[in-house]
Amino acid sequence: MIRVTVPATTANLGSGFDALGLALALYDVVDVTVTGEGVKGTITGEGADLLVDENHLVVRALLETARRLELDLPGVELACVNAIPHARGLGSSAAAVVAGIAAGYALADRTLDSDALQLAASFEGHADNVAASLHGGLALAWSEAGSAYHAVRFEPHAALRPVVLIPAGQSPTAHTRGLLPAAVPHVDAAFAAGRCALAVHALTTWPALLLTATEDRLHQDYRAQAWPETMRVVRGLRENGVAATVSGAGPTVFAATLDGRLPAGVDTAGFTVRELAVDREGVRTERIGTNSR
Repeated sequence: MIRVTVPATTANLGSGFDALGLALALYDVVDVTVTGEGVKGTITGEGADLLVDENHLVVRALLETARRLELDLPGVELACVNAIPHARGLGSSAAAVVAGIAAGYALADRTLDSDALQLAASFEGHADNVAASLHGGLALAWSEAGSAYHAVRFEPHAALRPVVLIPAGQSPTAHTRGLLPAAVPHVDAAFAAGRCALAVHALTTWPALLLTATEDRLHQDYRAQAWPETMRVVRGLRENGVAATVSGAGPTVFAATLDGRLPAGVDTAGFTVRELAVDREGVRTERIGTNSR
């Protein structure tokens, strides 16, 4: 049996739309066992109401990985223990894809490689979440010709102490992405380019610049109608000096703090506040009953 432990992620980080992702220490754990035939499984925690069959995202990623690696999988059984909230902007779909791919590579006795990123990003349509989930730390992702995906991993600053504020309501990525305009003013594009570059520096080297570095003009205001309470909290935190952003496609709020604390005067009613460490390792696999990883 292969056990896969895969981290949550927060993407965009304000200024890095579709480019920046950060791995967080909140995990889904998936046990994969090869069986004689068919697909079956159980889910505990987030997504417990979902059916484990050929359409489940972990299974789809696993089967496609097996096909590409020429791995014979007559049947599989999954046991999923999920802690990453679904449709909240914390990379649950990316984690599912990465879990399936990592399981396939482990079953084939293969080390994750650049093809794993290509496959994961092809499921997502962009590589920021999956790159951070695969490799941990801070990921800077890009694509060439819309289909060749690449990513570079950076080591986040040791002082960074992320806090996430998770609401009860969900926000499907497809809906919020549909609220974005087809074009933005040149001045906003130039602003975003500078802030995204600064964000890499702030997150890795000079965290005192985080508030400025996470300023956004590309996506958050355009999608504010989808999660007005999220934007209320983001603005309240930023007005109090906290580098807060919408996490991914929302509605979770991500706060890049250096002490794990939020200002007392900011109203966080309706949100569950959690301090999470940065995950610096990325997806892990192990064979249960052995010491190999």
